[in-house]
Amino acid sequence: MIQIFKTMPNGKLVQQERVSKGVWINAVAPHADEIEQLVDWGAPEEAITYALDVDELARVERYDGITYIILRVPYFQGDHEDIPYTSVPLAIITSAKWIMTVSKFNTESLRESKKNKEYPLHTRKHNTFILHILFNTAKLYLKHLTTINRLVDNLEERLTVSIDNKDLFRLLKYQKSLVYFSTALKTNEVMIERLQRMRLFNQFEEDQDLLDDVLTETMQAIEMNNISSNILNQMMDAFASMISNNQNDVVKVLTSVTLVLGLPTLVASFYGMNVGLPFSETPHAFWLTVGISLVLMLTAILIFRKRGWF
Repeated sequence: MIQIFKTMPNGKLVQQERVSKGVWINAVAPHADEIEQLVDWGAPEEAITYALDVDELARVERYDGITYIILRVPYFQGDHEDIPYTSVPLAIITSAKWIMTVSKFNTESLRESKKNKEYPLHTRKHNTFILHILFNTAKLYLKHLTTINRLVDNLEERLTVSIDNKDLFRLLKYQKSLVYFSTALKTNEVMIERLQRMRLFNQFEEDQDLLDDVLTETMQAIEMNNISSNILNQMMDAFASMISNNQNDVVKVLTSVTLVLGLPTLVASFYGMNVGLPFSETPHAFWLTVGISLVLMLTAILIFRKRGWF
């Protein structure tokens, strides 16, 4: 799907029917004919290929007067997926005539950037357009990390009451999401630092300041992701220890019960032999056997309780 937008004098984004100077071309999961159309408009085919490769890392390149940036943006796949939160590549391509974004998915980063009033998209100001997408993307990472932390806290409260395999698997899913976020944020940081070295945004002081803000927000997201990942790893280790301890407690109880129930059997086995035994001729031999068994059982129970097995 290809959509064309243009910023009007009143600052609103309006969809257009054809490509003209100062437009934004947004391509989402383009098919072969649409890719050919994008190339005809001047987009490098390799940039489009990179954008459609879900494993592509963040980078910035210049090609025959055209600059393209591959950015890793957060993407929510859904709670039912094995990895609820992941990242996907988004290509931002600029030429003298237009600015273009290409992605395999309809990313939240572009949707949020469209309606962001504080950092709006302006199709004629390419540098500002790029910086606003970068800034909104960093903010979106922070937003998703806050959501993940809240969900993990809720699962922790539930697991402290009763350990459920389903909740443990959900924690594992969020742990995977944090790993994907970590990789994406680090590659984005390297790409932003390269943008600083290339001095693409040195023409206006406000662009330089905004680029510094983008790097700061990205580093904050990296630090927040590292903290969340470390906490979640320690939490998983703690719950693994709890499961092991609970299993040991169950084994202790079952072993204790087996030993206690085995004592009457031992006493009865002695008095069941066809040999002469003490008190075997007395009329109260049965009750005496029962009494000895009860005394042994109570003694064993007291010993086990003292050791904390019961």
